Amino acid sequence: MLQAFILSISQLSDRSILLVLLKTLSLSLALFAILGVGAYYGLVWLFAWLDWSGGGFAAAAAAAIIAILTGLLLFRVVAMFVLNIFSDDIVDAVERRHYPQQAEAAKPPGYLIGMKMGIASTGRAIGYNILASPVYVLLLVTGVGAPLAFFIVNAILIGRDLHDMVASRHINNIAELPTNWRIGKAQRFILGLATALLLAIPVVNFLAPILAAAMATHLVHQRGEEEPLS
Repeated sequence: MLQAFILSISQLSDRSILLVLLKTLSLSLALFAILGVGAYYGLVWLFAWLDWSGGGFAAAAAAAIIAILTGLLLFRVVAMFVLNIFSDDIVDAVERRHYPQQAEAAKPPGYLIGMKMGIASTGRAIGYNILASPVYVLLLVTGVGAPLAFFIVNAILIGRDLHDMVASRHINNIAELPTNWRIGKAQRFILGLATALLLAIPVVNFLAPILAAAMATHLVHQRGEEEPLS
């Protein structure tokens, strides 16, 4: 895991990685901007319907607050959705530099499949976190229990998503992965937990999706070096 992290950090200066980072940031910010604009016009309509004078300023302020809070609460979901769209670019860059034979044999899924995987990832993230929300609420009294449970749930989900996005370049049916394409559950959980923690750190969270995809690539192929990939 440490080796995968170090290798991922060392490749952040690659032009291809920087380009993906720029696209990821741009699309993420665009999505939140669209949310803010949508919230603004929705609130303007609501305040006009309520015949509340001065609603324009209030709508702008409320929309900005909504966009910021949503960004803080849902950044993990949006980041993983966007990552799935551009993940193949990151995985390809890592494979071409460190695992050229696997890069040549890869069958890139393309942006459309990446978007489908992103939507599926978003659905799982929202669904499982909603299911776990009663547990989060019950653990609020402990002070640390709710955040701990949140990170555990999301670590499991993120670890799976990252593993699948790498394997999808080489295996057609993710549901029937051969053992030499499966990293251990503990390792996958640690990968997901590390990513979830990085996503929670301001500024660093912008790099987290890129690092996560690169780390997942190294872990899958390091597994393949132990048992040849097929």
